[in-house]
Amino acid sequence: MSPLRPSASAGFLAAALVAAAACSTSEPLARAADSDAPARTEPAITPADVLHRVELLAHDSMAGRATPSPGLEAAAHYVAGEFRRMGLEPGGDDGSHLQWYTTPNGDGEAPNAVGILRGSDPDLQDEYLVFSAHMDHVGVRAPDERGDSIWNGADDNASGTAAILEVAEAMAALETAPRRSVIFLLVSGEEMGLWGSDHFARNPPVPVRALVANVNADMVGRNWTDTIVAIGKDHSDLGATLESVNAAHPELGMTAIDDLWPQQNFFRRSDHYNFARRGVPAIFFFNGTHEDYHGRNDEVEKIDEEKASRVARLLYRFGLAVAEADEAPKWDPESYEAIVDAAGR
Repeated sequence: MSPLRPSASAGFLAAALVAAAACSTSEPLARAADSDAPARTEPAITPADVLHRVELLAHDSMAGRATPSPGLEAAAHYVAGEFRRMGLEPGGDDGSHLQWYTTPNGDGEAPNAVGILRGSDPDLQDEYLVFSAHMDHVGVRAPDERGDSIWNGADDNASGTAAILEVAEAMAALETAPRRSVIFLLVSGEEMGLWGSDHFARNPPVPVRALVANVNADMVGRNWTDTIVAIGKDHSDLGATLESVNAAHPELGMTAIDDLWPQQNFFRRSDHYNFARRGVPAIFFFNGTHEDYHGRNDEVEKIDEEKASRVARLLYRFGLAVAEADEAPKWDPESYEAIVDAAGR
């Protein structure tokens, strides 16, 4: 596939975002570069860094990051630039950090961003944990009485994108990488029907059977200050691993709880589902909806960056536990039948 070349405005935005990010994160990067243990890289995940990333992604210049759009392309190029800066291997098309696909509605082409941290254990480095979040939102809609027509999507899902970038930066700074390899995936098209994650799952840089788990973050910057819902805890032993990590790290002040809304079927409504239905154990971190969900007022000033940073630190610790474990995660048999077998994998 020939990728859609970014428009001039998308290219300018991407360059500006990468430059701004480099300036803002130099101090955390310096701290992380000196680190030699997980406990020392984790503090590099800070509220200020999370907020800065959300501000970049949810800025009016991104025009709501619709799929496809110049703003979405700028976001993808920003993420790809961050992956290069972190030293992550490219997992996209033609040796790049971007993977392109034709949108199912025929409106154009849209990007995913893919970075890979190679595992350190020769026996496990061909197994991959996937961290994911969607970087798109719903774009520009009818203006309100103030003339505001941009739906910025700060919580949905600049917050999740920022959290995964922070986890990637902390893991990339480890002196010794986790035993398993880790793929960091920021997708587009989620709001249109999980398009980007479906394309990635159909066209991964490694065989699907090598993907041992997916940890997805979608809306992690609002609602309760000390709680995050982990949807899918009961579908595999990822839930037991998460509970163990939670118990071992009370200092995070962030408790992962069970699905509060099973009747709303959220497990099938975000990008992790495209992994789960193909047999990859998956878990979805989600703070629940709110009055600004898919609304014009999902703005940066409503983000609780302190909470989002603690969610990111929990994701980091949880990811390390999965990537370092002797055994790969295992499905609950009944869940496997209901999700994987029912999907006709």
